[in-house]
Amino acid sequence: MYQEETNPFSRRFEKILKIFIIIASVILAAELIWLLGVSPFRPLSRIEISGLEGIGRGEITREDVLMMAQIGHDMSYFNANPEIIEKSLMRYSFLESARVYRHFPDRLHIVLEGRRAVASAFTNIGGLTVPLLIDSQGVIFEVGTDISNGNLSLPVISGLIIEDPFPGMKLPDLFIPLFLELEKLQISSPLLIGAVSEVKINRRAWDAYDLEIFPMHSNIRVRLSELNEDILRYTLLMIDVLESSNSSLITGAVDSLDFRSGIASYIPREAFFE
Repeated sequence: MYQEETNPFSRRFEKILKIFIIIASVILAAELIWLLGVSPFRPLSRIEISGLEGIGRGEITREDVLMMAQIGHDMSYFNANPEIIEKSLMRYSFLESARVYRHFPDRLHIVLEGRRAVASAFTNIGGLTVPLLIDSQGVIFEVGTDISNGNLSLPVISGLIIEDPFPGMKLPDLFIPLFLELEKLQISSPLLIGAVSEVKINRRAWDAYDLEIFPMHSNIRVRLSELNEDILRYTLLMIDVLESSNSSLITGAVDSLDFRSGIASYIPREAFFE
């Protein structure tokens, strides 16, 4: 019976292949043990924070966020609870939203969105006049803020009665459409809303109100039933026309423009009739 002789080279190759497979299996097993059994229990190797710029006017640092989120140096993948971390962050009124994502085996991603001021206001606390910052949802998120620090273009909201304000306090839903419109104007026409120094709310019966606009560089007030970009642009244009008129009689006589009926009319100053 014929028996094929085994090639010495083939035997050596098979031996080397077996050794390679054994070594690769050991390495793979070690990697899996490290990946599944060790890394998730070790301190997080990377914590990424997005949206930090601009929060708190740039005064909030990475270390501040970690402290606010109660994230210690020994926090691992398995003991990092995104829901608990989000709740810890949302206790701070200057944050509009906070999302936390875990990435296996040892990374954490925190996505922050700060509240953006669309208006300022003033109230009295202990006999002192205190400034406030308000966002598009009518949330007072800063009390006692130096409004001159990066917020020069914000219109002042007057006519509101704000008692005992605190960060996180929400104004009545009745006024949210106004603040949402102010946000739209800031985004679409910042120069237009920048020409307004004050927006006064005049309350009426049945939870209604009119608005009184005070332009930045004119003594002529504007009375509106609502605020939007088209109306504001038209009213400011009307003021420019009056201000640029050669007739000092006209410009000195007009106290305010009234657009509440949809037809522009003006109210003369009392001194004009004396």
